[in-house]
Amino acid sequence: MNDAANFKEDYFLYFNRQVMLWGEDTQANLQNKKIAIIGSGGLGSSLGLALGASGIGHIDLVDFDEVSVHNIHRQIAFKVGDEGKKKCEVAAKLIENRCPYVKVTPFDMKFEEFAKEKRTYDLILDATDNLPSRAQIDKFAKEIGSPWIYGSVESFNGQVCFIEKSSFDAFKVMDRKPAGIAAPIVMHIASLQANLALRYLAGESVKKDLLYYLYFNDEGELITQKFKMPV
Repeated sequence: MNDAANFKEDYFLYFNRQVMLWGEDTQANLQNKKIAIIGSGGLGSSLGLALGASGIGHIDLVDFDEVSVHNIHRQIAFKVGDEGKKKCEVAAKLIENRCPYVKVTPFDMKFEEFAKEKRTYDLILDATDNLPSRAQIDKFAKEIGSPWIYGSVESFNGQVCFIEKSSFDAFKVMDRKPAGIAAPIVMHIASLQANLALRYLAGESVKKDLLYYLYFNDEGELITQKFKMPV
């Protein structure tokens, strides 16, 4: 009994600031949530750390890639010396070290292979870097009946959308990767994704099927545009 009482006290102390937002019951319920983050690079690093530290009970990380030196400046889960290591495994260990209340499972495989298992999730988060992969995520999410959160970055720009009824068919799918990315915009877009995810998983209101496009204009002003996705 004392061990259980001590665990509860330690748990709610760790998440004290979030408990102040929505109470102990909601925070404890986050332990029962299961999410998948597809990609463990720039967006995936920040998403995993943010949502793991928020108390999401189980996180699956899907990524077949290894850390390269050119990744490190914008992929905050990695440091110099991690080159050649599997991204999903390094990120999983870091997330669990930061938060002892989350279980992180790395899947060192391509998403096509992962999707064949038809696992179920409360929410899927896109942290990939190309449109064809996001089309596959949309298909998988529809098959298992889960919403998902799209995120993309390029230069100083980014897009975020909580996709429920809409389809990724609305995008022109092409095999194109961004030419350059500033590190802070990656963390900014991941933060927006994580905030939408946390609100949804905690039972707070979330505007769905609305695309947010953020960019800096020529005068350095941050502009946010909103586009209703077709449903």
